[in-house]
Amino acid sequence: MKTRLVIIILTAIAIPASFVDAPYPEELILQHIPTLVAVALIAFAVVRLSPTTLSFTCAIGFLWLHLIGARWIYSFVPYDAASESLLGVSISEIFGWQRNHYDRLVHFASGVLGVPMFSEWLQRSCGLKPLAAALLAISCVLAVGAIYEVIEWQIAITFSPQMAESYNGQQGDVWDPQKDLALAGLGAMISAAFCYRWSALPARRAAN
Repeated sequence: MKTRLVIIILTAIAIPASFVDAPYPEELILQHIPTLVAVALIAFAVVRLSPTTLSFTCAIGFLWLHLIGARWIYSFVPYDAASESLLGVSISEIFGWQRNHYDRLVHFASGVLGVPMFSEWLQRSCGLKPLAAALLAISCVLAVGAIYEVIEWQIAITFSPQMAESYNGQQGDVWDPQKDLALAGLGAMISAAFCYRWSALPARRAAN
């Protein structure tokens, strides 16, 4: 537990550290509201629920993906500059992208990394078998994603257009919510197959 708490503390320290020379400090405040909630939930889970290493790693991994996105308010994460510096090529040029796709990566990751956490929780709290938990975890990922898209919609109609665009990262795409949910669902389905395999394997061995 000590190692996990140290990781959580370091993650919490990364929140104020992300404000150092931040290109969009005002927008960063709004981005980090869910970050603070996530850190608190992970700390609670570690102390009270003792999640598996897989679930804890997924939670921290997703949180750090969000931290990176929040630092540059998602729409301006400099992955092209990083790839050009390290590899000498631009990712956007290779794939012909016209927008920054970091937000798409994070939504896909929400499915991949969310299913193991939900699956474990469903097995523990509801007594579900691995297959049922993995399948229901897909629905949980999509439900959370849909709620988040509704929150983004409320932000869009509440705050200024500039602030809403900075937080939502639509980049002019009117189908952004649907694409985000589709990627989350795709990631969840891929993860569910592996999650069921890993969860069911011990039971199969015991049965044999």
